[in-house]
Amino acid sequence: MKPKILLVNPPIYDFSAYDFWLKPYGMLRAAGYLRGQAEFMLFDFLDRLDSRVPAGRYRTDSWGRGEFYSEAVVKPVPFAGIPRRFRRFGLPRRAFHDFIINQGPFDFAFIQTGMTYWYLGVREVIEEVRRNSPQTRIILGGVYATLCASHAQTLGADLIIEGARLDPLERFLGMTIDENQPPLWERYPRLGTGILKLADGCPFRCSYCSVPQVHPEFDSRPVDGLLRELDFLIECGVEHVAFYDDALMYRSGTVLKPFLMGVQQRRLKVNFHAPNALNARFLTRELADLMIASGFKNVYLGFESVAYDWQQKTGGKVHSDELARAVGHLMAAGLEPRHIHAYIIIGHPNSDDQQVEDSIRFAH
Repeated sequence: MKPKILLVNPPIYDFSAYDFWLKPYGMLRAAGYLRGQAEFMLFDFLDRLDSRVPAGRYRTDSWGRGEFYSEAVVKPVPFAGIPRRFRRFGLPRRAFHDFIINQGPFDFAFIQTGMTYWYLGVREVIEEVRRNSPQTRIILGGVYATLCASHAQTLGADLIIEGARLDPLERFLGMTIDENQPPLWERYPRLGTGILKLADGCPFRCSYCSVPQVHPEFDSRPVDGLLRELDFLIECGVEHVAFYDDALMYRSGTVLKPFLMGVQQRRLKVNFHAPNALNARFLTRELADLMIASGFKNVYLGFESVAYDWQQKTGGKVHSDELARAVGHLMAAGLEPRHIHAYIIIGHPNSDDQQVEDSIRFAH
């Protein structure tokens, strides 16, 4: 008899949260590698298409982004002086309780983790699983589990997966990983948004970025397999695909360009979005034309600051003239300015050198 594995994407505790194509891609990818070896059941607190979302007006825009159901909760003590309402975003806790009672018990539970300060949602999930399915062995993976592994241990999980290597998971489960399998998207009853990642890691070492700790090496994936993964997403009903790459533009001639050419050759109709900061340095006019022709609708550029000295001190990823040139290429390729976005860091320890207001004005 196959083991029963529960997959959970936890709720978010924060002052604000919005669905910019949020999906538990890492967890679904790991579960997909184990396809056929276990019975998987998914509970995604942040699935806005879930029938258990309480009735209400939760707006969704034309690109699949939208509001989460949320409830006001008591602020943690460190935030007591902040004059904003603290909220819990995601399906009600009772819905998860009922799900475990009706569908359990489970042999294992995979819990996706994201931002380090979202650990309150992870703790809530572990508490519910321990209370209602005590024999379940709990496994944490993702960003929080990697960056704050010792803190994650205090929440009561049985295994913490640090980084992207899945050897510990393979040994813990006694199963064999097949990396040719696509993520387990079929566990969603309704799916409008999907995720792709053409490569893992980033060649840059920016001082404010944690990616090198999660994925120390830049490693691209085979284009044929990526196109099959996209075909599978479309079969699952996906209209919007967001790239979770940390360096989508890097070595575009060997990964992104062949992938987009394959999309055009197959005449695939899908809307592409790039919520992770793209490196403007590598965005040429030729690449911009190919991206827009292939279906890119929203582009987010990593700018961070207009201050040259600050740019150099933190890694020298991109300079102001490179941002301006990239925006020009995108507009010339036909992308409307309202669909071009630039990320700026605010609150950096060296903010005096960062010229925040000048950065905002320049990006605008």
